[in-house]
Amino acid sequence: MRSVLEVIEELGVIDRSIGVFGIGCYTAFSNNLDCEVLQALHGRAPSLATGVKRARPDTVVFTIQGDGDMVNEGLQEVIHTAARGERVTCIMLNNGVFGETGGHITATTVLGQRTKNTLDGRDGRQHGYPIRLSNLLAELDGVAFVGRTAVNNAGNVARTRRMLRRAFEAQLGDEGFSFVEILTMCPTGWFIETGEAPAYLDEHLAATHTLGVVKDIRSPE
Repeated sequence: MRSVLEVIEELGVIDRSIGVFGIGCYTAFSNNLDCEVLQALHGRAPSLATGVKRARPDTVVFTIQGDGDMVNEGLQEVIHTAARGERVTCIMLNNGVFGETGGHITATTVLGQRTKNTLDGRDGRQHGYPIRLSNLLAELDGVAFVGRTAVNNAGNVARTRRMLRRAFEAQLGDEGFSFVEILTMCPTGWFIETGEAPAYLDEHLAATHTLGVVKDIRSPE
């Protein structure tokens, strides 16, 4: 969240930025941001963001959602927002669990990952396979930028800031929809010690949800 605020401040648009929050652990941050914030129903942040941007095209609109909120509760919302090429920036914090409701499986939980209702690890045949949302959105024509990053070490935090800046630049340049997926840590939900979380993210989540720029229309084919 600090990186998001710093980036929009660096771009000189914090006074006309509006954040739209989903439902999750991160929602507690919504009262502490130095910009306007709206609260969406579970999964509906991209649709609310669309309404704000269309009513006030002069604003810079971004959503903050977890993987449970975005991929389980509101997958259709973000897909259609991206397909329409809405000039908004959606940010997903992905730790592979429904953290706020106790650490249950989500649609992004990787195979073998333990959650409150997959104690022996996620099994594809029983629980389905993880959805790689960044890869799905990158296939849509209305999308200008998609990046997947993490915040488990200093280098990844720096890369996260660069991706966030590029995503907001895509919105400011009227290029299309932009999306940043950020792999985050939840040691409690992962049944591990806190100190083990950075390595666990690398070895498990990032092995499935691979890091890097997935799509950038500014880049050559």
